[in-house]
Amino acid sequence: MLGRDVVAAAEAGGHDTIALARSALDITDADAVGAAVEDAQPDAIVNCAAFTNVDGAEEQEPLATEINGDGAGYVAAAAAANKAHLVHVSSDYVFDGRAHDPYAEGAATGPQSAYGRSKLAGEIAVGNAGGSFAIVRSAWLFGTHGNNFVATMLRLGAERDHVDVVDDQLGCPTWTGHLGPALVTIAEQRLTGVMHVAGGGACSWFELARATFERAGLDCEVRPQSTADLGRPAPRPAYSVLRSTRPEVPVLPGWPDGLAGYLNENRMEAVR
Repeated sequence: MLGRDVVAAAEAGGHDTIALARSALDITDADAVGAAVEDAQPDAIVNCAAFTNVDGAEEQEPLATEINGDGAGYVAAAAAANKAHLVHVSSDYVFDGRAHDPYAEGAATGPQSAYGRSKLAGEIAVGNAGGSFAIVRSAWLFGTHGNNFVATMLRLGAERDHVDVVDDQLGCPTWTGHLGPALVTIAEQRLTGVMHVAGGGACSWFELARATFERAGLDCEVRPQSTADLGRPAPRPAYSVLRSTRPEVPVLPGWPDGLAGYLNENRMEAVR
């Protein structure tokens, strides 16, 4: 989902790209990663590969950590060895979700889930690799080319007269159509360190679902539900609002603009 939008943004910016699917490169194979980077000799690498099944990570934490932690480290080591700038994508789940004000880059981490721990392991591995890198934390991604919350709501909204959605989690929905170009900008400018890049503003999943139905013209009632009632295996951060204190970091449009862009792109895909 994110990778395709990164490639599109890079190509639109006139860059030559090499996009490797999992079938072409398994990032948990250190030798294969090293060989691929040495062969390509890239100026920059954007690592969009990840184990993203938050609930699945609770039962498969070693696998999640192998991909999100070890794999990220292998990519970072290969980038450092070949003097490529690395842009590594991380997550709001590295925080404990107990804040009441937006998390800035310097906020203390404290992941509460296996997925969050695996992503933090990746950040540490990237930082220890010794090369030029940016760690970009984002949140609540949705985009045309993959499964995501907004796509699920559009499907359910067309099938049902009501849906129950949690209203006690607050975050920053981020359209990959906005995040992809931002990641390319970070690569072009070789920005370094930890940075937060997520959709502007904040809302709950409940509010995002309601806005999705309103903008898509779907007559589906959204009923509030608590996270506890949902009963998912992995704990979710109650508060995942990210903000950057770094003036050089790209600022994304507000999440409603991202939602509008996503729905418009979906319509265009449907016409094709």
